Amino acid sequence: MPISSVEKDLDALTMTIVAEFPVPVRRLWDAYADPRQLEKFWGPPGWPATFARHDMAPGGRSSYWMTGPGGERAGGYWEFVAVEPERSFEVIDGFAGPDGAPDPAMPTMRMTCTFDETDAGARVTTTTRFGSLDELQKLVEMGMQEGMTAAMGQMDAVVADLASFAAGRAAEAQFLGDTQVRVSRVIRGPLQLVWDAHHDPALLQRWMLGPDGWTMPVCEVATKVGDVYRFEWEQADGGGRFGFTGELLESMPPHRAVTTERMTGVEGQGAVNELTLTPVEGGTLLTVVITYPDAKTRDEVLATGMVDGQEASYARLESEVLALA
Repeated sequence: MPISSVEKDLDALTMTIVAEFPVPVRRLWDAYADPRQLEKFWGPPGWPATFARHDMAPGGRSSYWMTGPGGERAGGYWEFVAVEPERSFEVIDGFAGPDGAPDPAMPTMRMTCTFDETDAGARVTTTTRFGSLDELQKLVEMGMQEGMTAAMGQMDAVVADLASFAAGRAAEAQFLGDTQVRVSRVIRGPLQLVWDAHHDPALLQRWMLGPDGWTMPVCEVATKVGDVYRFEWEQADGGGRFGFTGELLESMPPHRAVTTERMTGVEGQGAVNELTLTPVEGGTLLTVVITYPDAKTRDEVLATGMVDGQEASYARLESEVLALA
């Protein structure tokens, strides 16, 4: 059990939990920065968390839900107020309803996680500030203290697992629900360069090609919210041409971009792609959460080998763009 202390200060309206681990600060920080790892401990045993969004940057937001043994859900969100990589982050921590929107019937808190080196490794100090004594008492009575300590008790196994989240692993897909898929990969390159490689047409045409033998003759990038992008590919011999178009819905350089996506010439509702870039050990964690109109469309797209094509592109991004930068 990594928890070394739990203290409630009724005068300051705070609850502070201290946990220590035999790993470097960087490893501990990445457990919070990577939603794949955060999901393995944020919910208490029996209530695993799923993060549909996790933008660990000032102004960013996380949306998650915990699923109970009977399939019941409890939602929450974080709004990132401040982030100092490998040192601390501060969020507004709240409850969410079934639609992911803040639950006005429940209080919000302010949570700060601070990371420090120790002689044996690293320490994370989690301080939650409540709006009033009534709110503190209400949430403690709901089991907040027991839930957080039980959840953090799962962190030992997460931070000890170095292989599952390391740079060098191929792109992996994870179902988040009936219509959502998250594709994740650590790109071996710095954050800004990875962002630039996704938004510079000359760079995109060098790496976003899928399997060998394809070119990208059309690469019109959306640069501001409301802009429309258009990408087209064809085989080296000129055959097999296809493309996608969509609109840029959100942009928070160099961390997040949200776009719609629809195959050119195909009617019907398309997908929404949420790209998030997060610095981690070994490079930049790239996550793309794709929301399809229905499960059938999701399964049909995945069956085309989409993830394998993305992996071919990401490998080319590392070897032919970032390695030469």
